[in-house]
Amino acid sequence: MAEIMRMPEVAANTTEAILEAWNVGLNTPYAAGDPIVTVETEKAAVDVEAESDGVLLRLLVEAGTTVAVGTPIAVWGAKDEPASEVDALVASLGTGEAPVTASTVSATAPKEPATPAGTVPPAPAVAARDNSERLFASPLARRLARELRVDLNAVAGSGPHGRIRRADIEAAVVTSVEPKETLPAHTGAEIPKNGTSAVGPRFVDVPNTRMRTAIARRLTESKQNTPHFYLRAGARVDALLELRQQINAGQGVKVSINDLLIKAIASAHVSVSAMNAQWNDTSIRYFSDVDIAVAVATDGGLVTPVIRGVDSLPMSGVAKATKDLIARAKERRLQQDELEGGTITITNLGMYGTEDFAAIINPPQAAILAVGAVRQEAVVHEGAINIASILRLTLAVDHRSVDGATAAEWLKAFVDVLEHPLRILL
Repeated sequence: MAEIMRMPEVAANTTEAILEAWNVGLNTPYAAGDPIVTVETEKAAVDVEAESDGVLLRLLVEAGTTVAVGTPIAVWGAKDEPASEVDALVASLGTGEAPVTASTVSATAPKEPATPAGTVPPAPAVAARDNSERLFASPLARRLARELRVDLNAVAGSGPHGRIRRADIEAAVVTSVEPKETLPAHTGAEIPKNGTSAVGPRFVDVPNTRMRTAIARRLTESKQNTPHFYLRAGARVDALLELRQQINAGQGVKVSINDLLIKAIASAHVSVSAMNAQWNDTSIRYFSDVDIAVAVATDGGLVTPVIRGVDSLPMSGVAKATKDLIARAKERRLQQDELEGGTITITNLGMYGTEDFAAIINPPQAAILAVGAVRQEAVVHEGAINIASILRLTLAVDHRSVDGATAAEWLKAFVDVLEHPLRILL
């Protein structure tokens, strides 16, 4: 019997999502557990798996469409379902919209590759389209084309089957006038030095993505509703750097400074368990396992995947988990549940030479640790001046769930572990 497939709520409190891609073709059998469709939320692309064996009999929504949760997106059932039954089921929905057929959507088309930050693909030459030829473009590309006054018929799509993507629109704008001046890398666009572009002489407005909008909303809410307080410390990490060198001299998984810091956070959380908490409106929730979020910069913005049970993982396990999450975050392949939970986030800008900074807490977590670059500094120890490798740390804490004395005790324990790093391996 034919049944309706609806847009699932892949993340809590999500009202809509983008149907990014159909992963199986029409009338192609699939098994329970197979990923049928990929849905894009504000922060992740989620593969929705089949609950039972079947085939897709009719697609009701084209890939690239923003769809409200609960909206019918397809009809599925057995391969030999009568066409009349499928037609009747679609008609009963009363949407009045024509279904998507095999000729209008490639169910097995590969997903669009991400465009690296700060780059725009060259605009390929394109012949004028016949007015009768159907034009495929993502909703974001269509909106961007309207705002930048770009003729879609003059743009060649770099997506599957010539589908026009956002990057194609940006490329069409920046190649229209020479010479060019590059914008900051995170914009992924260019502007002309002289002359006039479609939107002005010195700028290009690039619409905010769903991820960027979500990040802006959450950070604003955090600063407005979460009473932050900050603690700062410097840790002498010569022994930590030597330990990392010794670990990486072997044949196993290579360990980064960040991996060691993540394991040290877990050690401090075990010592000061009151920091391993989340704030709720009616309670403070304390956890027995230590789950730590890691801030990862991607093309679309910052995401914070969570490493589970860091306190019970070996050092090699932390390194493997971190590398895996970072790689999949940059490819937009994280699952929604990998972005949820945790009681603290680590964010590290040391690789950019930043010595000291403060970060914004990711609610409902209790804290976020901002890590700067290691610097050689003169320090006084037992009356003598020595040169040491110093790591600057700033801990932002939610005062609703953690008191100042507790946070200070935690930071002292954390610095102590960094300065006696063999404890990390225990």
